[in-house]
Amino acid sequence: MKTRNNDVICSFQDKVAELLLKHRSILDSLSKHTESATRINRAITKAVTDCGCITIHARKQQLPAEISLEECRKYMDSHLEGSLCENCREIIEEEMGNQLFYLSALCHLLGFKLEDIIRQEYERLNALGFYHLS
Repeated sequence: MKTRNNDVICSFQDKVAELLLKHRSILDSLSKHTESATRINRAITKAVTDCGCITIHARKQQLPAEISLEECRKYMDSHLEGSLCENCREIIEEEMGNQLFYLSALCHLLGFKLEDIIRQEYERLNALGFYHLS
């Protein structure tokens, strides 16, 4: 990972720590983190049901019997059609930003560095590849 990206992540967590006033309680941050995840789900749902810029056509994934994990990608479908309009994209990005804020708040309150967590997960993904997901 590039140093510049690490600086942004570290600076972001520092800024969140600086701005934590109302949500300094771990319980407040936990509940806001959960609420922000729900708001992301709701914003995506509204992109489908209210705006219609994307549609979801979900069905059972069909995988041939004898394929490797690496080959699964060829057969897996996102179930999404279309693309987000500018308005829906803006709303979902804002909600994802809120999610990052509360994740950073939880990291700060528990004494973790978000940068370290991202680096460790990257290293796990890099080392284990597809097998990390099974």
